[in-house]
Amino acid sequence: MPGMNGLELIGALRAYDQGETPVIMLTGYNWDIIEEEAWAKGVNGILAKPLFPDLLLREISAVLGKKNDPEAKAPMAKGKEASAGAALAGRRVLMAEDVEQNAEILADLLEMDDILSEHAENGQRAVEMFAKSEPGYYDMILMDVRMPIMDGLEATRAIRALERDDAKAIPIIAMAANVFDEDVERSLQAGMNAHLSKPVEPERLYETMALLIQRS
Repeated sequence: MPGMNGLELIGALRAYDQGETPVIMLTGYNWDIIEEEAWAKGVNGILAKPLFPDLLLREISAVLGKKNDPEAKAPMAKGKEASAGAALAGRRVLMAEDVEQNAEILADLLEMDDILSEHAENGQRAVEMFAKSEPGYYDMILMDVRMPIMDGLEATRAIRALERDDAKAIPIIAMAANVFDEDVERSLQAGMNAHLSKPVEPERLYETMALLIQRS
């Protein structure tokens, strides 16, 4: 922000309130750059933009819970790697990705956190695989937005329309090269829970998955 940036504002606030007011920092950049300084200034949580309701509510709940219960665990952002790993190990993810090389890279990233994955080469195939699975078989769907035959937006709408409870509840994350406001809005309107940019940043992916899994 002009005049006084967020880190400077937090420092000034902490000098005044001695850490009483919970503060969540919002950043449009890779938070690794500012993370160490942010914790040192007294921030209680960090969220990356674009901002999604599920992630915002989860972080607010974590920060307020920490304030009300001093013995509570710190928000996930402080220990995001360990927390995400514990939440995701053994989960099964349906990946909808039309580029084979991208699917292999994504599968390797998931395997690094002991996450099981199954690949659908387009949106139509993703809908078929989900529809044929037992309820609760998949814990999450990673949905590429641009795919042949049926794109990610159409596939998400088709899955949400299925007459089964898990179709309405399963977290679906959009993955796309574009993260403009209108792209994010289209993903949310189609029924997705979050929208991540490609190429995928592993830590951002793990944390987003963990937060949505815990809320589902």
